[in-house]
Parts: sequence; C-alpha cells; structure tokens
Amino acid sequence: MSEHLHGQGHPESEHHHDHCCGEEHEHHHDHCCGAEHTYPHDHCCGEGKEHHHEHNHCGCGQEHHADVSPAPEQQPHSAGSIRKVYRLNNLGCANCAAKMERQINDLEGVEQAAITFATSQLRVWGKDPDALLEQYQRICASIEPEVTVEPMTRKKSAPQEEEEEEHSLPPILIGAGLLVAGKVLEHFLPPLWGLTVSPWALAVYLAGYLLLGGGVLKTAFHNLTSGQVFDENFLMSIATLGAFAVGEYAEALGVMLFYQVGEYFEDMAVERSRSNIMGAMDLRPEVVQLLQADGSTVTLPAEEAQVGDLLQVRPGDRIPLDGTVTEGESHLDTSAITGEPVPVAVRPGDSILSGCVNTNGVLTLRVDQTLETSMVTRILESVENAAASKPQIDRFITRFSRIYTPIVVALALLVAIVPSIVTGDAAYWVKTACTFLVISCPCALVLSVPLAFFAGIGAGSKQNILFKGGAAMEAISKIKVVVLDKTGTITQGNFKLQQILPAEGVDAKELLAMAAGCESVSTHPIAQSICAAAQERGLSPHRFQSVTEHPGKGMEADGLLCGNRKLMESFGVSLPELEHTMGTQVLLAREGKYLGQLVISDTIKEGAQAAVSQLKSMGIQTAMLTGDSQESAQAVAEAVGIDHVRARLLPQEKLDALQSIRAKEGASLFVGDGINDAPVLAGADVGAAMGSGADAAIEAADLVFLTGNPEAIPEAISIGRRSVVIARQNVVLALVIKLAVILLGLLGSANMWAAVFADTGVAMLCILNSVRTLYRK
Repeated sequence: MSEHLHGQGHPESEHHHDHCCGEEHEHHHDHCCGAEHTYPHDHCCGEGKEHHHEHNHCGCGQEHHADVSPAPEQQPHSAGSIRKVYRLNNLGCANCAAKMERQINDLEGVEQAAITFATSQLRVWGKDPDALLEQYQRICASIEPEVTVEPMTRKKSAPQEEEEEEHSLPPILIGAGLLVAGKVLEHFLPPLWGLTVSPWALAVYLAGYLLLGGGVLKTAFHNLTSGQVFDENFLMSIATLGAFAVGEYAEALGVMLFYQVGEYFEDMAVERSRSNIMGAMDLRPEVVQLLQADGSTVTLPAEEAQVGDLLQVRPGDRIPLDGTVTEGESHLDTSAITGEPVPVAVRPGDSILSGCVNTNGVLTLRVDQTLETSMVTRILESVENAAASKPQIDRFITRFSRIYTPIVVALALLVAIVPSIVTGDAAYWVKTACTFLVISCPCALVLSVPLAFFAGIGAGSKQNILFKGGAAMEAISKIKVVVLDKTGTITQGNFKLQQILPAEGVDAKELLAMAAGCESVSTHPIAQSICAAAQERGLSPHRFQSVTEHPGKGMEADGLLCGNRKLMESFGVSLPELEHTMGTQVLLAREGKYLGQLVISDTIKEGAQAAVSQLKSMGIQTAMLTGDSQESAQAVAEAVGIDHVRARLLPQEKLDALQSIRAKEGASLFVGDGINDAPVLAGADVGAAMGSGADAAIEAADLVFLTGNPEAIPEAISIGRRSVVIARQNVVLALVIKLAVILLGLLGSANMWAAVFADTGVAMLCILNSVRTLYRK
C-alpha cells in the first residue's frame, strides 16, 4: 500500500482505518444530502441520506463573503443588523432607481441599501428596516410617483398586468390619431391670429400633447418641487414645451408620441427579460395538496404549509417543499435542481428536495422545510441576490451618468443662448437645445449594464451554474488560469477497485475474497470499495474468527495482513519491487509471505477531459492542487491533460501554491469541493465550488456548479466573457448614438425625433442585446 501521506504526518489523511493514501477523503460528505445547504448536492433527492434541517441560518448562502467586488449582502454590517427585502411595484426607470438608492442610503437608521432594477427589489440593512417603510415610500414616490413599496413575500410575483400600466397602448393609439388629424387640418385649414398653424390644428395638437404628455408634465412639476431636476420627465417637458414655444407644434406632439411608444416597448422588453430570467428560476409552487386525517386532500397555498404537515404528491407534480417520504415509492426527475438526467428512486424514509418532479408513483411527503427555507426559494434568492451585486463597469456607468446629464444640459443652455445672440435665429437654436435636452436622459446608459449581467446570471442558472453576483461574472471574464482540486472536482470521489495484482501462484478471486473478509468490519471508503467489488463479482468474503485493527497501518485477521507498506514492514514481510500505480495499494500477506495487492483509485469524471481541452482552446492555462500523492496526481493530470500539478499539499500549502500560480500566470479561478478548499476558494480571484461539495466550500465560493460537471467550468467563463462583452457593447452603443445625434443636431441634421430614439430607442436595443444571452445555444 502507498505510504506517501502517512509518512508525512498529514492530518487530513488520518482515518480510523488507515490504509489510505491521502485521497482527500474529507471531501466526501455522503451522509449529507444538502437540505440545509446553500445549494443542492448531486447525491441528494432520495439516496436515503439524512437531512439536518436545524441549520437554517445559512438561507441560500449567497450572502457570504467573496473577495471579488462584494455584493451588499457580503459587506460587513454592525451587530444586530438585519436585512429586509421590499418589492418596488411599477419601477420603470433604471436611473430613477439609482436616485432612490442614494437617498435611502442617506436615511438615519439605514446602514446600507441596494436597489436591483432588474428584479424590482430594494434590500435594506439596519436595526429595524421596517420602521422606515413610510420613508422609503416617500422617497420612491417623490422620484417616480407610480412606485409603491411593499415588504417582499415568498409568494410568486403578481402578474404584471395587475400592476398599474403607466405606458398603456390605447392613449398611444389615440395620440397617434390626433397627430395625423392635426397634420390633415394644418394642411387644409389656413393659419389665423398670427399663429403658424390653424387654431383647429393647434387645438388637436394640444389635446394630443396633454393626453400623451400630461403625466410627464405632472411628474416633472412634482419632481421639480422636491428637487429632482435632471430627470427624464423634466427634460422631456422642457424640450417639448420649448418646441411649442417656437411654433413646432406637430414636432412637440410627435416627440411625445415617439417617447411614449419607446417607453411602452422599453417597459415591455424589461418585463419580458425579467420574466424570462426569473420565470425559469422560480420553481416555487403556488399550492400544495394537504392530506387530512380521513385521507382526503385540501388545496392550500404553499406558503401556509408548516413543518410536519403531510402532503400528497401525484405523478407529474413538482415536489413542492423539502421533506421526507412517509408513504409510496417513485422516481424523481432531479434535473431542475442537480442537472442529473437519470431519475432517482425514492422510498419511505428518503429525504427529497423541492423542485424535483415526481415521475410515476403517488408519494406522501412530510414537510421538513417551509416555502421560505426550501431549496426552490434558495435557488431563486441566489439569482435575485446575484443581480444586486454591482460589477465595476456598472458602478462606473452609474457615476458617469450623474456627470453626463448636467454637462449635456449645460451644453443645451449654451446652444440655446450663444448662437441665438450671434445669428439671431433663436427658433432654430432653441429647437437644437431641446434636442440636447432629450439626449441628456441617462436611462439608456444606466440600464445598459445591469441587464447584461442579469441576463448572464439567468443564462448560467438555466445551466445549473449559480453566479453570486455580476462582480463574480466580471472577474471570471478575466481569468488566465483555472486551478482545480482533484477529488470531487476532476474525479468522482467514489473509490473503486481498479486492479488485482496477485503474486505468483495466488488466484485473483481468492485474493479479493480474503481482502473483503478482512475489510468487512470497516466503514472506511476504501474498505467498502473492496467489499463492493467482491459482491459485484459474486464472491463470498472469507470468514475470520478475529479481526484486529492496526491504526494507521491496516487490518489483521487470523494471521492475514491487509494494509499498507508500514503494516507489512512491522510484521517483517519481504515485499517485491512494486510498480507505481494510480491509486491506493492495499497489500496482503500471510505468515510472512506476500500474496499480492489490490489497487483502489478514484474514477475521473466523464466531462473532465473535454472541459480541460475546451479551457485550453480558450487560451486558459490549467493546474491541479491536491493533497494526494505525486504519482496519483500526475496520472490523473496526464489522463485529462492538465498543464501543472502540485501534490501532497496541506490546505495552507494549497493557498500558497495558488498565490504562486497567480503571480506567474495571472488572474485565477479555483474550483474545489472540500472543507479544506475553503481558504483557497476565498483567496482566489474567483472561487467556484462543486454543488456536491461541503458547505464551507460552497459558502466561500463566488459561483457554484450545481451538477458537479467539470464542463460547466468553461461554460461559466464563456458566459462571463459574453456578458462583459454585451455590457460594453451596450455602453458603446448608447454613447455613440447619443454623441452622433448631438453632433448631427449641431449641424442641423437631427431633430427631436432622433433624440428620442437616442434615448428610448437605444434603451430598447440594449435590452434586446442583453436578453439574447438567454437564447444562445
């Protein structure tokens, strides 16, 4: 047996039955199904494992620290600080959301506040956030009057049509009709009383303008009295009233019409993107079937189900809440949670996670977690909270928009005054200034970045990749080297008998039967793999009268020795020259005579080689850090094509090795799954945890691969890169079009119609450009 760790005194390899090679057995938490975990685990949903539901403090896990541009949840808060989440109904302006966030942050009693436009949510940290609810409402309504603030519940979001429709279609159609009618009257009726158009045409234009722009004017006046000057409503009001002042009545109405059409489609696009992303993640049930004492069922809202309630789950139903099967047998489709396509058999006593689909038999489920703490809610929360994490480019654009708008407004004033004095053509230059005012609306800019990352987070979630924020997505796009743990990341973490190497004259089956008999009293993973191999081959383990354990060495059974090289040497067994093998060597001997060896090793994950190959095609270096032996680690690395290998590492040594690799290769992504990987995950530029790993690793990571499939690694990097590219495309698109219209306006080649397109039209283009991430194959 290999001695490479036992001789080194590595504490993580010390096991009760110690013919272990240090294959990082601490990574295998097979007793746990992940019900109380941050994220679901691959081996959940009915493998007969025990759930421990008392650890609900973790919630969904997304609030733990990440070294990369931490989200608000990850910032330190004072003792006793709590977080509350509120829904902002009718939130339609990204720039307004940024203003609301700044003002709420200034409130006494608020430690930190973050508004996520993509999910219409406000998160507040403080001693008693609910006590300030009226002030949140006052601030939000002062900026966007239609917005209402209400505490977030775990119910599904109300249908969008139940919210107030600020930009509804009928007024737009009527306004378009009035514009056409005004044009007809202007053409056929002569102007009177010194007007540039017929009074009848003017009346029609004015009616259409008030219909379409009345709300804008009202909001602008309301905001002006509360100090909100540079907002979209005020700028549009000044621009169109300026057009009226210089006699461009049709253009004023046309601009307001185009603006409302743009706002209508922008609202539609935003809501469509929200529903596309969140709808795919929201697996929460609306109702459950509660079993009564007489065997009948009652339909009950899912949020009213309590721990201990018995629910009936019919074939085809989604498991509504985390719980334990008490009656019935069936198979579950767990793909929505773990990505595993193979149905999992469940029977009474098995714990199962919400979100899985019951494929055949009727099940009776005892509720172990309410809707608020069940897995489906945690997954949804992880996406929502990820959207709250602002990447650097988003923060930059928010700051830039605060400078950009006043500059363009100042430029508009100069254009209106200076050239008018010089040329005497005040009407022309006032129209040009009005164009500038419309262009100065920063909404397209502010909206351009967060939706790109929000769509990327949704795209990752659809593929069982949970990013903990846009900051992590931005960081992963810059990765130069991917550093991998071995056990549980590249390999399955399931030890199997790979080779039987008997000595001359010894039967291979007899050797395995003797080893199985000796190991049958042990619960060690390697011992169990030997017993399982014997059972698979139909062999009966030898029976022994007495079995003695030699700690750190192996087992002795009626004179048969089964263990590592130290055990053999302590009994004076002469060993032949043993070849190096990929795995743990379990040696057998009797009466001083060597009988042979069994080679036990972990199996490489199916997608590992393809993942490494894809990473290399993306120009990314690969490395492996492990506590295993150099021989075993090198063999695995060669099998999958990894560039660099560091073996026999303690947890702290892994962190030192990672820092060395970062210094040489550049920004690093570390992927691991064990408790001892948590320091390295936290120390990497980006840390990623396999969903089948330990809680500590998942909590320390910036993203989680729910399926545990290595092929998710290059996919996550690809999504990150694509999201950053789209965000930059959106920023460039918005700025270039706005600047182009400004220049064309100065040259007399662009009017306010073009300016409206540079505002709402560009916003729509940015939204559509972002959402295409969801549909990329």
